[in-house]
Amino acid sequence: MYYVYLLESLSIPPHRYVGVTEDLKARLAVHNAGGSPHTAANRPWRVVTYLAFSDKARALAFERYLKSGSGHAFARKRLWPS
Repeated sequence: MYYVYLLESLSIPPHRYVGVTEDLKARLAVHNAGGSPHTAANRPWRVVTYLAFSDKARALAFERYLKSGSGHAFARKRLWPS
């Protein structure tokens, strides 16, 4: 399975991040250990939402969509908690 995940930092102000992985638990540990330059400055992170895909291409396409302008609007309205 491939997971598209949405993270939220516990820092003030909170930051958000969208990614894709095959091992969500291990990937979250990498983010929280500072192993990703895109998320290291805003640690620690928590998983807000994740979606599972059996097809890698579809997971990558959905991640790319969530990082687009309309995908940001969709995520704010449907996937991030209020």
